[in-house]
Amino acid sequence: MKLIKDFLDRIKPNFQEGGSLNKLHSTFDALETFLFVPGHTAPSKGAHIRDGIDLKRTMFTVVIAMLPVFIWGMFNVGYQHFLSMGEKTVFFSLQNLIFGAQVALPMVIVSYSVGLGVEFAFAQFRKHPVNEGFLVTGLLIPLSLPPHVPLWMVGLATIFAVVIGKEVFGGTGMNLLNPALTARVFLFFAFPTYMTGDTIWIANQADGYSGATSLTNIANAKSMPVDGNWASIFRWDAMDMFFGFEPGSLGETSVFMCLIGALILFATGIGSWKIIVATFLGGLLGGLILNIMANFGIGDAIVYMHMPAYYHLLIGGFAFGAVYMATDPVSAAQTERGKWIYGIGIGIVCIIIRVFNGAYPEGMMLAILMMNVTAPIIDYYQVQGNIKRRLARA
Repeated sequence: MKLIKDFLDRIKPNFQEGGSLNKLHSTFDALETFLFVPGHTAPSKGAHIRDGIDLKRTMFTVVIAMLPVFIWGMFNVGYQHFLSMGEKTVFFSLQNLIFGAQVALPMVIVSYSVGLGVEFAFAQFRKHPVNEGFLVTGLLIPLSLPPHVPLWMVGLATIFAVVIGKEVFGGTGMNLLNPALTARVFLFFAFPTYMTGDTIWIANQADGYSGATSLTNIANAKSMPVDGNWASIFRWDAMDMFFGFEPGSLGETSVFMCLIGALILFATGIGSWKIIVATFLGGLLGGLILNIMANFGIGDAIVYMHMPAYYHLLIGGFAFGAVYMATDPVSAAQTERGKWIYGIGIGIVCIIIRVFNGAYPEGMMLAILMMNVTAPIIDYYQVQGNIKRRLARA
């Protein structure tokens, strides 16, 4: 690393003011600060919180927390492909990993290449440092998409996410909506046939094979399961859905791996445990309310409403959204009590959309985006409430 540092120090004057490559200063600064801790510090006078971690390293920690779902996703993409071909392979086999990598890695490469290219272009045009937020967004976008989506759509969605979802608001730290979800919702409404249905969740599946997910199966169920065997409707039992042996978006299938990622975020203090726990509680509460309503004959004909509430936490992208999407520190609520309201709201709204809106069988994507919009309002009233209580004591 010393050789790299010496090389960067030697060419650095060329990128500073007066240098021949001054116009590329933002690009050079992004590379240097990514590889090494920035040399500048807060002023010596005044009150400042000093820490050895900067925003780039914060984002890199989140990337590390996403590696469990990414690696599992590659194995699962291969496993589901060969299963559709009539070959039931050992899940953790090199064959599955190689096939999954051939599908997943190009999506990640396109996402980072296009996204960072747009970020660098904006930084050079505005003459400001390159924003660090895309280190996370660049991996979240492919993880939230079906493995069958064309690469040009990944690139188009990435451009939309960076330009419309973030840069028009001022860049990292100013965006109203989660950029990765902005990319997904763009594809969902612009190219619905590539984002819904039974043929998109398995890469290169055999003709005639049903690639329906557990979420789709329960949403389309017309009758109650025999003897309470919900696995007969889902096609997978609860443990299979918890560990992620079913089709789905690249990173959403394994609740277990999402929880490992959550533990990494908790241990490093990067992610808000309150938002994650509140989102799971909100989903469970929403499911229990629907169970009670069904028992009283309200919506009794809807099979979805009779499903045990905890299944909502296992199917679809609920866990993935709760851990990696809802916790976005920019678009989420900032106040401590507001985080609980924000998370519970996501969980409840997700369940409502899933059960009562057949056009959006997932629900988690729209629930988070809706609560992104309301997060500033939640924080505003929390702050105003604190001010009023303090004035009353005074």
